[in-house]
Amino acid sequence: MPARRRRRWGLRIASTLSALVLTASGVGHSVVAGVTDGVGRVDAFGGLRDRPDAGSGLNILLVGTDSRDGLTEDERARYHVGGASCRCADAILLLHVSEDRERVSMVSLPRDSLTTLPAHTMPDSTERHEAHDDKLNSALSHGGPQLMVEAVEGLTDTRIDHYLEVSFVSFMRAVDQLGGVEVCTTEPLRDAYAGLDLPAGTSTLDGPGALAYVRARHVDGASDFGRMERQQRFLAAFADKAVSGGVLLNPGKVAAMAEALLDSVRADEGLDAEQMLELAGLMRHFTTASAEFASVPVADRQHEAPGLGSTVLWDEKAADRLFDALRHDRPLPRPEPDPGTPAERPAAPADGAQDTTGADEIVC
Repeated sequence: MPARRRRRWGLRIASTLSALVLTASGVGHSVVAGVTDGVGRVDAFGGLRDRPDAGSGLNILLVGTDSRDGLTEDERARYHVGGASCRCADAILLLHVSEDRERVSMVSLPRDSLTTLPAHTMPDSTERHEAHDDKLNSALSHGGPQLMVEAVEGLTDTRIDHYLEVSFVSFMRAVDQLGGVEVCTTEPLRDAYAGLDLPAGTSTLDGPGALAYVRARHVDGASDFGRMERQQRFLAAFADKAVSGGVLLNPGKVAAMAEALLDSVRADEGLDAEQMLELAGLMRHFTTASAEFASVPVADRQHEAPGLGSTVLWDEKAADRLFDALRHDRPLPRPEPDPGTPAERPAAPADGAQDTTGADEIVC
């Protein structure tokens, strides 16, 4: 891929993801302030102790929830999101923006990752739970954003600077406000559970179609791992559409999108208008940026845990290499070569892991 195109994708991804509540450089303080004033606020860091040391760059924990709030019963059935929400994290991603603002790294964390949740009190109750093993996605329902941050920091030994949470509703509205997002696939993708039915080739997805695309778990045997790859592909395509369509540089379009999303987006108090403008302004000046995607390397994707069923065990050595790079503001590492693998043929990643991937490699 030519360097010029790689730089363009780095700019697009970084510019969009740095403005995750839908603002961008050039929009202006009044519009940005209006957006941030309407965003739901959560206390994601209060009371947390023994946290990892702060590193260079900026780390944002992006959580997609399974909340159905704002959807009618008919819409829930039509979008294949019926049933009660468990208030769990449906997608968990760690976004790192380098200190020099020239690189964006996004790491997908399997939602079924086995972890030990610290002692906590259940939300809106006095029910106290001692520390216990559980799946990572349950941290949100057990202790809200604070426990989610604490669990991710415990697993990754990486300090989280900001927390951002989006729901099914906000996701679909964002896609529809863009006029749909284009994705491509070499094979048909079908999942009756999620309502996904895509032919091979290129398709433009509306909000409900995009939700089916990123939620589908029964497309192939890859389950959550295939879904994480589709989520990364979709984020890259979303970024391209938002920037190439001029949405993020148009105050009117930003305001319209923000109005549609404000009731279903939550962020920590520290992610304010001033910081967003600062980030967006820095992103605007990218000239040699790159964007990269990866998933946490795993040792066992179907580890049976007592009382929990099938869980995901991380490859601790490889995962530590990955997060050590984030902690020290370095590009994400490539898998270590197998000594028995010929030099001209790259080694296969560990079971369930995804190689580090450039943005230009996962878009149409």
